[in-house]
Amino acid sequence: MKYMWMMLFLLLPLLGLAYAGWHVWTLVPLPRVWRAAIVVLGVGSFLLMFLNLGRFIDRMPLSVARLCYDVGNSSIFILLYLVMVFLVLDLGRLLRLVPREWLHQNFYTTCALTVGIFVVFLLGNIHYNNKVRETLTLTTRKPLVKPLRLVMLSDLHLGYHNPRKELARWVDMINAEQPDLVLIAGDIIDISVRPLVEENMAEEFRRIQAPVYACLGNHEYYTGEPQAQQFYQDAGIHLLRDTCQVVGDLCLIGRDDRTNPHRKSAGRLFAEADHSKYTIVMDHQPYYLEQAEQAGIDFQLSGHTHRGQVWPISWITDRIYECSWGEHRRGATRYYVSSGLGIWGGKFRIGTQSEYVVATIEN
Repeated sequence: MKYMWMMLFLLLPLLGLAYAGWHVWTLVPLPRVWRAAIVVLGVGSFLLMFLNLGRFIDRMPLSVARLCYDVGNSSIFILLYLVMVFLVLDLGRLLRLVPREWLHQNFYTTCALTVGIFVVFLLGNIHYNNKVRETLTLTTRKPLVKPLRLVMLSDLHLGYHNPRKELARWVDMINAEQPDLVLIAGDIIDISVRPLVEENMAEEFRRIQAPVYACLGNHEYYTGEPQAQQFYQDAGIHLLRDTCQVVGDLCLIGRDDRTNPHRKSAGRLFAEADHSKYTIVMDHQPYYLEQAEQAGIDFQLSGHTHRGQVWPISWITDRIYECSWGEHRRGATRYYVSSGLGIWGGKFRIGTQSEYVVATIEN
């Protein structure tokens, strides 16, 4: 079953590439040599994505690796939108609403499609860079010496496309909130720890003026869990890996990511928590939310979904997860599933947002 899904994951984009490439070939009103060049450039850009999935990218100079990552991983989203547009136009032809001439050597359709795709992804990039500040008020009857202010994050995906310069801006945003604690629900690292080490991003994390606690995400396993764990240590991040830790009036619980088949069961881990204090679980992937409710956990922070990053993938994540984004409640347990501060792949947010959460815990 696992291999079947992997084959499907590879086959669908290739079919989409062939479908969009054929339409571009028939649509663009240029001589054959120029049409061929456009199609080859598009196919080559897309194939860079597969290069990025391997370790080949780590052998390239950092600037070249960044370019390959940005071009290759952005192309998958552009391909998605080209396929959607051509499907709509083909459906229009079947229903006799779209003349055949619109899709054959047509200057106006070519211009409209080019400008439309450019504007959509330009606005998507601007929206990605505009980080949204979400606020959350959590109340409890458990003892608190004072109200606590927490900054909560997930899915930074630092690496080839989110460099140290962006992390520095994010750290400034965190420090401006003057938090008591910072919680990160996994996927700090994208696909490789190499750019984080070469740019010494650990130094930026040490600028955060509050203790930082985090759990692992699935991308830390893709990176290589030992290397990720070493980076957390160098960055001064307290990694909670199937462990509980009392921090003042809070009991923080960090679940290992479900990528690890040997992680502790939720029941066993939650039983180790000090339930006399306000309990917060960090679990990267928001599956089986009922487990926190059944254990009497006060709050759970998750991420992972990105809420699909772009529409209409957000429709899919909304149906896969009980909660794919935002606030949620089960009984007395509160939840927040973050769509992420950073992003995987192309830097586009269409119908979703890049965010950080500022939570206040008070009596």
